[in-house]
Amino acid sequence: MKPIFGRGPSLQLRLFLAILLSASLMLADSRLGAFANIRYLLNSAVAPLQYAANLPREMLDVLRGQFSSHQRLLTENKALKRDLLVMKSNVLLLDQLQQENQRLRELLGSPFVRDERKMVAEVMAVDSDPYSYQVMINKGRVDGVYEGQPVINDKGIVGQVSYVGAHNSRVLLLIDPTNAIPVQVVRNDIRVIATGGGRNHQILLEHVPSSTDIKKGDLLVSSGLGGRYPEGYPVARVTSFTFDNKRPFAQITAKTTVQFDRLRYLLLVWPTDRSKMKVNTVAADGKPIMTAVAPIDTVDPIILNMPAKPTDLVVPTPKKVNNANQ
Repeated sequence: MKPIFGRGPSLQLRLFLAILLSASLMLADSRLGAFANIRYLLNSAVAPLQYAANLPREMLDVLRGQFSSHQRLLTENKALKRDLLVMKSNVLLLDQLQQENQRLRELLGSPFVRDERKMVAEVMAVDSDPYSYQVMINKGRVDGVYEGQPVINDKGIVGQVSYVGAHNSRVLLLIDPTNAIPVQVVRNDIRVIATGGGRNHQILLEHVPSSTDIKKGDLLVSSGLGGRYPEGYPVARVTSFTFDNKRPFAQITAKTTVQFDRLRYLLLVWPTDRSKMKVNTVAADGKPIMTAVAPIDTVDPIILNMPAKPTDLVVPTPKKVNNANQ
């Protein structure tokens, strides 16, 4: 009986023949280039399959790029909107800053400011008491401010310092009913006392006889009497002069040159009578030796209200002179 399937070469022989054929083909391709055209045709035939297999990855890359670009655009858009908001707010403040700059220039270049020592101060707060007219400024004892110091601006006299703290001070405005200032009429040099009228832009001239030569429109300036306010600074302009025969004094009101409801920057003034400080030195025997005069600009302003201690000063010892007539 004949078998259905004939017996062929063994597996070992087949493997050997396959290896030998593969080595021969590789050698022929590397040395002779016999299969270059065949490889080119096979590569061309397989290329569409490679592109099709690579298509999902390329689509994912495109989608990822678009998503990241969208996120970047959103982030940049938010940053630009934030910067635009800041720039708009700066533009809104530009007009105010320009006005403040102009006010400071007018304040420092005011013709009322003479050779006295001065310092710019800014209003921090306004007293909310309706019966008191005071403001808080950002200068205090460390800056040399003292109680009773005159305060002005580019329009005239504002008031005087009523309280001094370490880093801030309280200014009693000229219109406060408890405040008074000696003034004089520019037209004829008549001197009177003006007190606060208890309302904005108004002061009162009290105890003025009805026969006094004061007219509506007269300019009042500080007279310098009392040594509190420097002389010659504008205070107010007379707005009304009325008198009654039954009263011994006339009723005179004046409108201040300073607009007290618009105070922002002020000038602290050291009058000329405080521009020099005398320091007396005393020897050990109690006799005075010399008097040193120092300008206020060369002296620490904190010591203006402090008495000098002789022990803190270096005093030269006087030499004893023999008299030939003795």
